[in-house]
Amino acid sequence: MRPVRGNRIVAILATAGLTLAAAACSDAPDETPSAGGSSAAAAAYKACMVTDTGGIDDKSFNASAWAGIQAAKTEAPGVDPKYVASSAETDYEPNLRGFVTQKCNFILSVGGLMGDSTKAVAAQNTSQQFGIVDSSIAGASNVYPMQFATHQASFLAGYLAAGYSKSGKVATFGGLKIPPVTIFMDGFADGVAQYNKAKGKNVQVLGWDKAKQNGSFAEDFASSAKGKALASTFVAQGADVIMPVAGGTGLGAAEVAKSSGGKVSIIWVDQDGCKSASQDCDVFLTTVVKNITDAVEKAVVAGATGQPLTASPGYLGTLENNGVSLAPYNQFDSKVPAELKAEVEKLKADIIAGTIKVESAAAPA
Repeated sequence: MRPVRGNRIVAILATAGLTLAAAACSDAPDETPSAGGSSAAAAAYKACMVTDTGGIDDKSFNASAWAGIQAAKTEAPGVDPKYVASSAETDYEPNLRGFVTQKCNFILSVGGLMGDSTKAVAAQNTSQQFGIVDSSIAGASNVYPMQFATHQASFLAGYLAAGYSKSGKVATFGGLKIPPVTIFMDGFADGVAQYNKAKGKNVQVLGWDKAKQNGSFAEDFASSAKGKALASTFVAQGADVIMPVAGGTGLGAAEVAKSSGGKVSIIWVDQDGCKSASQDCDVFLTTVVKNITDAVEKAVVAGATGQPLTASPGYLGTLENNGVSLAPYNQFDSKVPAELKAEVEKLKADIIAGTIKVESAAAPA
């Protein structure tokens, strides 16, 4: 995905106003020293991750990436995971430079908002291996891109939401108006349109107009209060299925659903919500999974075992390679009609076969 430039609302991203000193480097939790002693330490492959502003425990893309680095340890025992949390956009570049100074073998930037900072640091450290989630940096041969065709899986989610809705109104909102977010919203809107076309219905999408590329955004990835406010507005307008694309902010929408007495359900994104936010599993209809964990794990293992990480073509997750998917229906499995499940599976097969084209202006090239 293209590096994000322009109006990024820096003041809003600085959620806590924390100083750079507060963003201290953190080691993987519950790690124990290797029995190999100094020889093992010498062979360690330092896999270092800089989070976006949602934090390491956002139940979403930062958490997914961190899980991937940790999972890499089981495949390549020499992997030594570390992370540093960014409180604001201004933390990105200093955090990346800090890991260069620490001589990390692989430095991962999580999120398209980090594109410009990663480009700048990578250009000045051409022998250093970087990776980035949700972005691709032209001309940077030392930056391994991991991108995802999430509009494909979101298309399935939109069709599902339209078919499951009792009110005939569904909704979506984002954390910020950036390509890694709007790509979900595009696919969702198109999936609803596909349902309407197939069934002769008129299910409405609140929160996003694909044609105008305009909709509702919390301007935050870590404020459940803002997510709750947006979701409450949609419910007041009649929506009974909501897809927040907003990291931890989306947990506010889950609160609204839990208080609805079963009338409102949530479609989560990135990690299967019933695993990452299991306390809210009873309101998660499904999740549009972006398999960041697997992509990051494979990249780290490749680097740790001496395999090249080439910037071109990098990694693109699709329905076909399971880089994106719909999670199981979990507690909603008995509530989703068998016919609707079958239609969603048929759409998946058609997208993979190319019979149905899913498009988004934010899709990776």
